[in-house]
Amino acid sequence: MSAETGYRVWAVGGLPEVRAGDDLAKLVAAAEPGLADGDVLLVTSKIVSKAEGRVVRADDREAAVDAETVRVVARRGALRIVENRQGLVMAAAGVDASNTPAGTVLLLPEDPDASARAIRDGLRDALGVDVGVLVTDTFGRPWRAGLTDVAIGAAGVRVLDDLRGGTDAYGNPLGATVVATADELAAAGDLVKGKAAGLPVAVVRGLSRVVADDDGEGTRALVRGARDDMFRLGTSEAVRLAVTQRRTVRSFTDEPVDPGALRRAVAAALTAPAPHHTTPWRFVLLESARSRVRLLDAMRDAWIEDLRRDGRSEESIAKRVRRGDVLRNAPCLVVPCLVTDGSHTYGDARRDAAEREMFVVAAGAGVQNFLVALAGEQLGSAWVSSTMFCRDVVREVLELPGDWDPMGRWRSGIPRRSRRPGPCARWRASWRCGDLRAVPRLPS
Repeated sequence: MSAETGYRVWAVGGLPEVRAGDDLAKLVAAAEPGLADGDVLLVTSKIVSKAEGRVVRADDREAAVDAETVRVVARRGALRIVENRQGLVMAAAGVDASNTPAGTVLLLPEDPDASARAIRDGLRDALGVDVGVLVTDTFGRPWRAGLTDVAIGAAGVRVLDDLRGGTDAYGNPLGATVVATADELAAAGDLVKGKAAGLPVAVVRGLSRVVADDDGEGTRALVRGARDDMFRLGTSEAVRLAVTQRRTVRSFTDEPVDPGALRRAVAAALTAPAPHHTTPWRFVLLESARSRVRLLDAMRDAWIEDLRRDGRSEESIAKRVRRGDVLRNAPCLVVPCLVTDGSHTYGDARRDAAEREMFVVAAGAGVQNFLVALAGEQLGSAWVSSTMFCRDVVREVLELPGDWDPMGRWRSGIPRRSRRPGPCARWRASWRCGDLRAVPRLPS
């Protein structure tokens, strides 16, 4: 294949106002009969939506946005950035109230890739040509002012150009270069299309290398999944979403937990309020499977003895133990502990009890911060109170100081739905021996 050193892009004129039921391929073929093999047709999503009857009655645009929203990513005033039904993260779910009759709104195509395939097939039938087709829409972008067109549907276009494994002009290996070819084509078409001039279709000629023989994978490949999205949560929305995402997770993958994610969770725990400028938290991390099994076996034995003293039958005990064993499958186990260094002694039972309660509340706040931080890292967790019922056993197995009070335990890991750790925070801790015991200190 010869190298392509240039291309031409132009807008297609002469298209009529599109209405529901119109055949876009026939309209384009009539307006641009000179389409050739290897051309790329760029079609604004608005006319695709009109042809597919995606104009709906909606006196309240916000209600229409709600109906198309799967997940709110960020909100500021009336503006919402959301993930919509097509998996696209964009303003207002792509619901458009412009260039549509009063009292109606325009939704995005139900399946933009299928729309692109239909137009491509129609042009092949009408003109006998094999072209690539992109359905485009206007997006804002994080960290950049201004709008640009991107591809939301594709057929017959190699939407990504993966250069990884190659080398640059100096022989350096390319390890992360994947070019969003479809979006670059969409942006080029937007330079000649006119939103107000009635030019919703453009053609790119001279880049036949991006046109595939088959329909290709569509634009799904351009949508970054949750697993790889380092910026899935933002500012205040991150806190709210992390809190709402923090759920008890009981099934984990075998993937190891990023130690950095745990350090950042400790950093978050350290921001919790505490009495008398103290740090009443200690987090004991059991890294090895052997250490986790040793602790859990000892706790299970203590639990069985408690159940027997309660008069439970062996069958009942076995059933309870089986339920408890569900939480043995995570790659990470953490035991939070309360210490009351710096507490005041009043010599009065009422005031001394209140003093300890202050520390218990602070420890709970630290634990909550830790768990919310794990959720923000896309890690699942399951907190259970079991270590509080056998503190002496836990202290003995883990060789903890006598004034460390275990405050439950949690299992953490990547949920079966597949999530991955993300961004960072500062922290300070001393780590000692085998199973990585973290003793947090205030930052200096």
